[in-house]
Amino acid sequence: MSYPAPTRRAFLCGSLAAALAPVAALAATAEDRALLSDVSRKLSGVSTMNGEFVQFDPNGEQRQGKFFIARPGRVRFQYDPPATVSVVADGKSVLVFDKKLQTYDIWPLSQTPLRLLLDPNLDLSTSDRVTNVSVAPDLIEVVLQDETKFSAGTLNLVFDRATSELRQWTVTDQQGLQTLVTLYNVEIGNSLAPDLFKIDYAAATNAASEKRRSNR
Repeated sequence: MSYPAPTRRAFLCGSLAAALAPVAALAATAEDRALLSDVSRKLSGVSTMNGEFVQFDPNGEQRQGKFFIARPGRVRFQYDPPATVSVVADGKSVLVFDKKLQTYDIWPLSQTPLRLLLDPNLDLSTSDRVTNVSVAPDLIEVVLQDETKFSAGTLNLVFDRATSELRQWTVTDQQGLQTLVTLYNVEIGNSLAPDLFKIDYAAATNAASEKRRSNR
């Protein structure tokens, strides 16, 4: 299924919900839990997803590119030129690679917000991370509290109410800085090449060694 290009309304609703989210666990109504069960079932049923994305960084910079998701645990964000960055998760680690600068930054997947998006067993209807649910005629917004070493803050997920499909997310860090990602032209169920999610650990180790030597 393909989504239309993102609208300004979609960008604003995700940012607003994340900014206003409470930090206490949600006392969900029966209706809320039913909606959360629907979106959780839809999300857990998606093994692969690919398409295009638009990202708004905390400094207001807009970037875009293509994304590929293979759950559990794998994702690739390939940014369009002039950006030279790609983000890859292989189920264990997350790599941010800058081709121009030849820099490799690696973090454990378990310590980033991506682990929630890539977890096929995430059940929003029972998770104590859910702190807020907002329902509009066409959208469902869910806010999760995320407390890890690298990403303490909130993760706001926006789903299409009619299809229960993921449309957008916003990550808000401890300082209140937000990164918003909107998906469009999404396709589900395609066969994705395993090499899309490959991390070259040897190259990353060599780059780190070279950096240490140059800093001496």
